[in-house]
Amino acid sequence: MNKLTHFDASGQAHMVNVGEKPHTHRIAIATGKITMLPETFKMVEGGTHKKGDVLGIARIAGIQASKKTSELIPLCHPLALTHVSLEFRLDPKTNSIGCQVRAETTGPTGVEMEALTAIQVALLTIYDMCKAVDRGMVMGEVMLLEKSGGKSGPWAAEK
Repeated sequence: MNKLTHFDASGQAHMVNVGEKPHTHRIAIATGKITMLPETFKMVEGGTHKKGDVLGIARIAGIQASKKTSELIPLCHPLALTHVSLEFRLDPKTNSIGCQVRAETTGPTGVEMEALTAIQVALLTIYDMCKAVDRGMVMGEVMLLEKSGGKSGPWAAEK
């Protein structure tokens, strides 16, 4: 197992020095989902929610959050993102909405945190917009699916 990189030899937290690392094209893909009551799901699916396009607003919120990750996670580096996409998958059998984010940059450090932050904020936005009719929604299964670029190379979650 690798050592934790955000601690120095004396155990103090620090921001990792990436100044000497090569700039490579980096990609991270993350996923998560929110489950809700059937009536709530139908509202979102049908676009009949009185607050408007729930998924459109959640998509923009997720993209915006990816750009703010270093302001939320104390030891994250600010990144110049080159691409962020966010897609939803509606599953009427489970009354759930899956969300997948792909984040990209060319730089000295990865974009995993940006992809994961985008997922969380997109799901939170769905919750916020629908909580008046369903406070029991459950968010979960948030995880990194894969990443590429950098010294450690490609990685993928076990299927």
